[in-house]
Amino acid sequence: MLGFAIVLSFLLVGVILQRVPALPISTARWLTRYVLNVAVPAMVLLHLAQLTVDATIWVPVLTPWAMLISSMLMVFLLTKWFGWSRQVMGALLIVVPLGNTSFLGFPIISSFYGNEGLAYAVLYDQFGSFIGLAVIATTLAAIFGRPLNGAGMTPSARGIALKILTFPPFIALVLALLVLASEVTYPVWFASALAILGMTLVPAVMVAVGLQLRLRVPREDVGPFVASLLLKLVILPALAFVTMWGLGLDGLAVKVSLLEAAMPPMITAGAIAIAAGLRTTLVAAIIGYGVLLSVLTLPVWYWLIELVFN
Repeated sequence: MLGFAIVLSFLLVGVILQRVPALPISTARWLTRYVLNVAVPAMVLLHLAQLTVDATIWVPVLTPWAMLISSMLMVFLLTKWFGWSRQVMGALLIVVPLGNTSFLGFPIISSFYGNEGLAYAVLYDQFGSFIGLAVIATTLAAIFGRPLNGAGMTPSARGIALKILTFPPFIALVLALLVLASEVTYPVWFASALAILGMTLVPAVMVAVGLQLRLRVPREDVGPFVASLLLKLVILPALAFVTMWGLGLDGLAVKVSLLEAAMPPMITAGAIAIAAGLRTTLVAAIIGYGVLLSVLTLPVWYWLIELVFN
């Protein structure tokens, strides 16, 4: 729990820095770029190359897709039931299925399960959340919202593939898997450099998240706001928990996958929904309150996971 407290302290620093007038408004954006282009690739190269391959290796790869499909079905049903608008449905289809499995997931998994757990978190994020963001979130934004980047059309398969293949963490993922398969060992100086860069992930990303927290909820959107957070923080993790318990699964890969499934909505997915003009205040509130409420829900899920799957 000490590691979790440290993670939260950096989040608080970001919230406080929101009130510093001298701080450039682009600070969060530049911190995010650093994390995506430097800290996350370094962490992926270091820890994924040390992955232990066992019978449950498929769990962190398939779980995010099961969560994504389940959450989209639930959003469709809730929209029909409550008669929400097309814009609300589009916003929830983007922010509810995708969890904050890297920005929050990596530091929190590291605090609970150490570096060994990080390797499984990388699989969950890169093969699930990232591809879901690149393919599904951008497509839904084009369908439900205004054109992104002046494009006026659904992203092409070629454009999506190029985006995935040139994404620095994905490139690092491929290289790390090649190192893992070849059983090559990094030189000491290179491993040390990766470790130092990887250590910057937690402070940089949590300060960036704190800088972007927004907590205003429009009165007309209270219903979808409450429903989305219940789905993301309680119902969907419970579905994953019961399914894996029913299947008799166990091990570190299962624990990491369950905790990743309990992460709050992804900040980047929220940014895509906002850029597409989909209920921007609602989306910002879901992301902001999702992060804050996860401070309470994640330790509970961790306790339940350790109680049942230990």
